[in-house]
Amino acid sequence: MSHIRGRDTAPERKVRSHLHRAGLRFRLHVASLPGRPDLVLPKWGVVVFVHGCFWHRHPNCDKTYTPKSNRHFWESKFSANVVRDRVQARALVSAGWRVFTVWECETTSPRLNTLVRRIRHCQPARRSR
Repeated sequence: MSHIRGRDTAPERKVRSHLHRAGLRFRLHVASLPGRPDLVLPKWGVVVFVHGCFWHRHPNCDKTYTPKSNRHFWESKFSANVVRDRVQARALVSAGWRVFTVWECETTSPRLNTLVRRIRHCQPARRSR
C-alpha cells in the first residue's frame, strides 16, 4: 500500500485539467482546511474532493469491491474512510465552504461539465479584508 498515491492521481489530474480549461482557478491540497481538499476554489467558496471509488466506497459502483483476503481489515479500513469523509465534509460546510465530491468513475467530460456549471452557479464568496 505504500506505493498507492494520495495526490496527483489520474482522476484528480483529469478534473484539474477540465476546470482549468473552463477558466476556473484553484489551489491544491490546502493543509489549513479540514481533510486537505484536492482542489480549493477560494473565489467561489468551493472545495472539491476527487475520491477513488474503491477507497471511499462509492455506492453501487463496479469498482467498489472488498478483497477476499483479510476481509475484516479491509472492512474496518473502508468504514473509517467513509466516516472520516463525512466528518471532514461537515467541518467544511460549517466553516462556510461548499463541498463537491467527484468520484473516479464520474471523470468523464459530461459529468465534469456539470461540475463546472454547478460551481459557476454558486455566488462568488465575499472576501474579507
